[in-house]
Amino acid sequence: MQSRSPASRTGRPRSATADAAILAATREALVELGWSKLTLGDVATRAGVAKTTLYRRWAGKNELVVDAVAELFDELELPDRGSLAADIEGVVLQFASILALPEARSGLMAVVAESTRDDALRERIRASVVDRQKRLVLEGRSRAQARGELPAEPDPASSARTVDLIFDMVAGAVVHRTLVSAEPADEEWVHRFTGVLLRGLAGEAAHPADG
Repeated sequence: MQSRSPASRTGRPRSATADAAILAATREALVELGWSKLTLGDVATRAGVAKTTLYRRWAGKNELVVDAVAELFDELELPDRGSLAADIEGVVLQFASILALPEARSGLMAVVAESTRDDALRERIRASVVDRQKRLVLEGRSRAQARGELPAEPDPASSARTVDLIFDMVAGAVVHRTLVSAEPADEEWVHRFTGVLLRGLAGEAAHPADG
């Protein structure tokens, strides 16, 4: 079954308090029950809201879990440590810490698995997690360019491709390290990874791809 985004409705505005309670209850249920046993009815009970309130906001479990996990990643911030390398290390360590949370780990792996047969869910993951967190790459690159650590990239298409590439390398490496290999993304690993990433960026700047 294809996922459906909640339809737009008129009437009373959504309650931010209710939304926060529902998302927190979803993460709590993920930890206690796991993906397979989590139900919207249980989440509604934990959040102290009617099931109709929950169903007005989310079409089903897939969408609800994506938003609950996405809220965790929204807490990511790019620290200003004085250099691109130190900034990258700071945000990667934060990212790894979030992925170490049971609710993030179980929720993310479950919805990614479900998205292999649900195009709408894949798009929701892209919009709610991937696209929102690319802000960190944009901010970090802009800061590094202002420091003179990275060259300006005036072509919008080339700039967008670089942002996508950086995000894919960071997210892919950390997710694989923590969730697939089940190895720690500790300070030593993050330091080595950052060195490899920066050498790649230096090479990309020296030899930009054609087209």
